[in-house]
Amino acid sequence: MLGLYTLSGMAQDTTRFTHADTLRGSVTPQRAWWDVTFYDLHVQISPADSSIRGYNRITYRVLQPAQEMQIDLMTPLKADSMVQDGAHLRYRRDGNAFFVTLPAAQRAGTFHTIAVYYHGRPRVAQTPPWDGGFIWTQDSLGNPWVATACQGVGASIWWPNKDTQADEPDSQRIAITVPDPMIDVSNGRLRSKTKHTDGTTTYEWFVQNPINNYDVAVNAGSYAHFSDVYEGEKGPLTLDFWPLAVNLQKARKQFAQAKGMLKCFEYWFGPYPWYKDGYKLVESPHLGMEHQSAVAYGNGYENGYRGMDLSHTGWGMKWDFILVHESGHEWFGNSITSADIADMWIHESFTNYAEGLYTECRFGKKAGAEYIIGTRKNILNDVPVIAHYGVNEEGSGDMYYKGGNMLHTMRQVVNNDEKWRAMLRGLNRTFRHRIVNAADIEGYINRASGIDFSKVFDQYLRTVKIPVLEYKVKEGQLFFRWTHVVPGFHMPVRVTLKAGRYDFIYPTEQWKSVAFPLKRADRFRIDENFYVDKQKAD
Repeated sequence: MLGLYTLSGMAQDTTRFTHADTLRGSVTPQRAWWDVTFYDLHVQISPADSSIRGYNRITYRVLQPAQEMQIDLMTPLKADSMVQDGAHLRYRRDGNAFFVTLPAAQRAGTFHTIAVYYHGRPRVAQTPPWDGGFIWTQDSLGNPWVATACQGVGASIWWPNKDTQADEPDSQRIAITVPDPMIDVSNGRLRSKTKHTDGTTTYEWFVQNPINNYDVAVNAGSYAHFSDVYEGEKGPLTLDFWPLAVNLQKARKQFAQAKGMLKCFEYWFGPYPWYKDGYKLVESPHLGMEHQSAVAYGNGYENGYRGMDLSHTGWGMKWDFILVHESGHEWFGNSITSADIADMWIHESFTNYAEGLYTECRFGKKAGAEYIIGTRKNILNDVPVIAHYGVNEEGSGDMYYKGGNMLHTMRQVVNNDEKWRAMLRGLNRTFRHRIVNAADIEGYINRASGIDFSKVFDQYLRTVKIPVLEYKVKEGQLFFRWTHVVPGFHMPVRVTLKAGRYDFIYPTEQWKSVAFPLKRADRFRIDENFYVDKQKAD
């Protein structure tokens, strides 16, 4: 699917970015004229020398006639040939992009296929999943174990494709050949397993739905398998679990959390987006990644995040962080996908917030709120959440905790839990399997809530400042206003005006006042569910 998007009205200083950044991060003219509809990926993996070779048949629909197309494949991988209709095409390399010359401009609305053959030793990920590439390692018994993780850096680090989040195929085949007795687990459903006379086996997986290119994954190792069925909102959903054989018993115990997680997320967000392709958890040699319908899991079969509670409250130790967080991305990131990586907050803010909703689902509303509020200790407020567009730059890590707390704050402003839940479900219904930008999400929330949150989004996503409620108490009146805010900022907030209760006030940048019957000014509090600061005025 091709996602069309526009940049925000904010000034974009891209002077520190390179030509290569623009080729990677923008919808170039050589990308814009064609819409990928199907990837047919075939890759043979050789752990003995850390090399791969294969081909990808790219089927596309012509949107407007053109003769040059951009196909991405990162160094040090090499293209061997590019073929269309039996003819070898001419191409030139520009860093990590290839520009292919077609014999003639193709007619709008027609479909064509180009096959790209390639080989080489792909870049090795040094600290996966945070830097992308191949992971070549061994399990605890010394068996070879291979995986991929490439979010951010791009899928073209290991296979040729149109490497932008703004376009997805409608479906995809993933055929991975590995040495026996290794087993490959990739996305979608296993259609066939073909043993070859050279001691290798090809595992052919098929994804029936649109898929982000960075979600396409190799997981090859000494796997065991067990399965279950979850009776979900759209009927039976197959659950397949692929731990290393040595960890089978641990997995049977830990992965039991999956059903409860799915139930909670379906309650809040609506049906799991990939019933046709099923749900899988696959043990990986890295911490984890939201590989669509084949969630990578490497959390060591323990609760928390590597045994730690990221909320500092205790609630995060009651469930497996990687299982919950990475599965949450099936809704936010995989189904609802940002066109530009600068808007990765759409993936990470909502999924961070989903952790709190899962805690609420399991342990009550107070627990969920405490979890979200506890994560504020991790916020740096050093760089805006939204980054530069068109140059493949992610925003700051605050897209997780700050973004989650922004959404938690908005829930308080809406002040109607059923309406808030309907908004989250409506968001997933409206943008199901869609590519979006910040304006799409912000506009939907404004319309669905009936509240103009535009300045709230600007404040939390586009600045590093947290709103400060300046106040003073004088002669039985509370005087208040917002400071450290974007021009025009307005947002109601709950405060203590009377003993034992919180009431809304409606600050702007101008001083306002309201009766304050409390005898002691030091009893003034702001509801901690709002991610704001306060400051007493002189």
